[in-house]
Amino acid sequence: MKSLFKQDLKVVNIGLQGFADNIVAAGGQVTHLSWSPPAGADAALGWTLANLVGDQRIDQANKVAYERYLAAQPRLADLILAKDAIAGLAKGERRILHSGPPIDWDNMCGPQQGAITGAILYEGWADSLTKAEKLAASGKIVLEPCHHHGAVGPMAGIISPSMPVWVVENTAAKNRAFCNLNEGLGKVLRFGANSPDVIERLRWLGTEFFTTMQVAVRGLTDANLKPLMAQALHMGDELHNRNAAASGLLFKRFTLALLASKLDRGAIQRALAFVAGNDHFFLNLSMAACKSMSDAAHGVPGSSMVTVMARNGVNFGVRLSGTGNQWFQAPANPVDGLYFPGYTVKDAAADLGDSAITETNGLGGFAMAASPAIVQFVGGTPADATANSRRMLSITLGSNPAFTLPPLNFGGTPAGIDARLVADSGVLPIINTGIAHKKAGVGQIGAGITTAPMSCFNDALAALTTGLEKARTRRGKGGKKR
Repeated sequence: MKSLFKQDLKVVNIGLQGFADNIVAAGGQVTHLSWSPPAGADAALGWTLANLVGDQRIDQANKVAYERYLAAQPRLADLILAKDAIAGLAKGERRILHSGPPIDWDNMCGPQQGAITGAILYEGWADSLTKAEKLAASGKIVLEPCHHHGAVGPMAGIISPSMPVWVVENTAAKNRAFCNLNEGLGKVLRFGANSPDVIERLRWLGTEFFTTMQVAVRGLTDANLKPLMAQALHMGDELHNRNAAASGLLFKRFTLALLASKLDRGAIQRALAFVAGNDHFFLNLSMAACKSMSDAAHGVPGSSMVTVMARNGVNFGVRLSGTGNQWFQAPANPVDGLYFPGYTVKDAAADLGDSAITETNGLGGFAMAASPAIVQFVGGTPADATANSRRMLSITLGSNPAFTLPPLNFGGTPAGIDARLVADSGVLPIINTGIAHKKAGVGQIGAGITTAPMSCFNDALAALTTGLEKARTRRGKGGKKR
C-alpha cells in the first residue's frame, strides 16, 4: 500500500468535470470520461432500458426496418392539388393539415394559428383575418397533423385542399409522401405570415406556377431524387437548412423539361425565375423524399427505430416504427441560433415544423459535416458541424451508404435513430431549423440549432416494452390452448 501511494497519481474520472479539474490542480494526471446515468437517472426506466438493450426481438425488428429504409428509392412522381393527392382532403369537408403532433386550435402557437388563418383566406372560406380566426376557433375547420396523411410541411406545415403538393413515390415499396411548395424566405405562410402579399403569392403558386411546373415534373427525363440528394451533399448541402446545390440541380432538370414544352414563354420565365431565386426550393422535396423513406420503415412490430420527429411550436413529438401511430410528446425546446437584426430569443416561438424528418433520415443536423457553410446561417463553427455528424453516429443503427460525407472520408450519414441508444447515451438528436416569431403574421426571425427532448424517447421505450410484453403474453396463452 505504501509503495502505491508513492507512485504518480493517474486517475480515471467518470461524470462531473469538476472532480477532474481538482485532480489536475493538485498535480495529478486524469483521464475524464463524460458520463451521466442512462434514462435520466430514472431507476425504473433504467432497468427497462437494460432489458431492451441487446433484446434479440428488437434487434431483428430494427434490422428489418433499417433495411426497408435503406432500400427506399424516392422518385418525384407528380405535382398535383392536395385534394387530388391526399384522401383526407378530398372528402369535401373543410380540413387543414399542420406540422407536428396533434394540437387543438386554442393551444397552438402564434405562427401556426397565423398560417391556418392565411390558408382559410387562400381557400376563400373567409374574407378577412378576423372572420378566418373565428372560423378556425369555431371547430368547423378540421385541423390534423400532416403526418396522419402521409404528408409533411415545413414550419407551420400548412396544407389545405387547393394547395399544390409534390408527390414522391418510393418505388421500392410503392408508398407515397406529399409536401407543399416552398414560398421562399422572409414573410411567408409557413412562418405564420398572412398579409395580402403572402396570399397573393400563394394564389400565383397555386395557378400559373402550378400548371407550369406540373408540365416540368411530368416532362422530367430523370425524376429520381436519391442520386440528386447524394450529389448535393458533395456540393455543400445538408438538405435541411442548406439546399442551394439541390435546388440548382433540380432547376437544370426543370429547365430542360420546360424548354421542350409548348408553354407560354412568359409563364416559363416567371416560374424558372422563382425557382432560381429561392435557394430553399428543394427543401420541401427533400422532406417528401425523407417521409417516403421513413414511412417504408414504419410499422415493424418491436422496432425501436425512430420514424418521425416533428414539432408544432408547442410540443415535440416522435414515433417509433414498432409502436404504430402513437405519439410521444414533450414541450418543444427553444432554438439556440442567430437572429435577424432587431430580434432576440424573447421574440421566438418554440421549435416548429415537420422538417426534422430530414434529421430522422440522417440529413440536416446529422449531415452538417457536408455543409460547413451552414454555420453562417445557424451559428457555430465548421468544426462544430463535423462534430455534430460524428456524435450522431452514437445513437443510430448505422450509416447510409447512399448519402456520404466527404469530410468524414466519405462515410455514410448517421441514420436510423435507435431510441434505446438515445436513452442509454444521453445524446439527443440534433436539429438545425428556422426560427419563427412567436406572434402570428411576423414571419421568420432567424435560424439555429435545437435538440429533441429526452422524455419523448423514454416514454416511447416504455410503450415499446409494454407492447413486447403483451405480445409475449398472447403467444403464451396461444401455447396453452394448443
